[in-house]
Amino acid sequence: MRHNTDPEMKYLPSPPCNCEICRSFCQRPGWWTIKQVYQAIEAGYARRMMLEMSPDYTYGVLAPAFRGCEGKFATNFFAKRGCTFFTNGNCEIHSTGFMPLECVFCHHTRTGQGEKCHADISKQWNTPAGQTLVVLWSNLSGLMGEINYENLRRLRKSVK
Repeated sequence: MRHNTDPEMKYLPSPPCNCEICRSFCQRPGWWTIKQVYQAIEAGYARRMMLEMSPDYTYGVLAPAFRGCEGKFATNFFAKRGCTFFTNGNCEIHSTGFMPLECVFCHHTRTGQGEKCHADISKQWNTPAGQTLVVLWSNLSGLMGEINYENLRRLRKSVK
C-alpha cells in the first residue's frame, strides 16, 4: 500500500471547536498548500499574503499575512499582531473554502500532529513547483503592484 503524499488527503479537516486552545491557533497564520495558494490568488487574496522564508533561507512559503505584513516578507516585528484574517475573534475565511490546510487540520485533540502537518506542507513548498509559485506571486504582486491574472492562469496550466 502506498502512502499518500498529498497533504490535503493526509490531513483531513478537524471537527469544529471554539475552545481556548483551538482559538489560539488562529493567532498565527497557518500554511496553505500550493494548490490552495493558486485558488486563494484567483479569489483575490494575493494582497493579504506574505512570504515566509525557511530558517535556512533556501525556500519560501506563501501564507496569510501577519496584520501589517500584507504583501511583504514575514517579519517578527508583525508576528504578535496575528493573522490578517482573524478579526474580532473570528476568522474571515472560515467556511469559505480558503482556510489554510494547517488551520483546518489543527485541533486540541491532535497533540503533536500539527508539527507533522506543518513539516509536510513545508516539503511541498521546497520544490520547483513551490518556488515557481513564490516567484510568480512576487512578480505578479511586485511585492504588491497589480496582479496579472492571465500570467497566473498560464503558469498554473503549465505546472499541473
